[in-house]
Amino acid sequence: MNSIALQGGFTDAAVQSAHAFRASLEAMARPGTLQTVAGATPPAPLSAAAGALLLTLCDGTTPVHLAGAHDCAAVRDWITFHCGAPLVCAEDASFALGSWAALQPVNRFAIGLPDYPDRAATLIVEMDQLEPQGARLTGPGIAAEARLSLPETAAFRANRALFPLGFDCFFTCDNRVAGLPRSTIVEDC
Repeated sequence: MNSIALQGGFTDAAVQSAHAFRASLEAMARPGTLQTVAGATPPAPLSAAAGALLLTLCDGTTPVHLAGAHDCAAVRDWITFHCGAPLVCAEDASFALGSWAALQPVNRFAIGLPDYPDRAATLIVEMDQLEPQGARLTGPGIAAEARLSLPETAAFRANRALFPLGFDCFFTCDNRVAGLPRSTIVEDC
């Protein structure tokens, strides 16, 4: 483990994790809204928002899958040191992190069980751009409609058809995060 792994965690963990947890709840409760999270400075290619989510939502009992460029020594060491989360294959993950392309095919992630829909995976999708424009979102937590720059719409429409099963998503870019729970209806713009 290198010294970079020891840096970049929350400097005031109690306060910063509470703020990041609140932002993650707001993101899922109000799909398509952009929330700001701060406090984490993880190694590249992790964004500050993805790092804050990992620090807040993952621990030694939370299996994490790293995909694509995110599956590198710097990120693995950082997660191991700061979260203690076990790194696992996609099929065993509670959380999966990577770009949308690296996370494909998404049907390999857990979608829960009829009696336990909460046993589904949550994907943390790192984006180059995250804007309140693009795909039209409707459903629980959205007054009329919201817009979000999703990487595609077909996979999210198929995921919605599985409801109450399906995966949930956080989209991150820089220090911003948006949520897309499986209950959200996604349409092309």
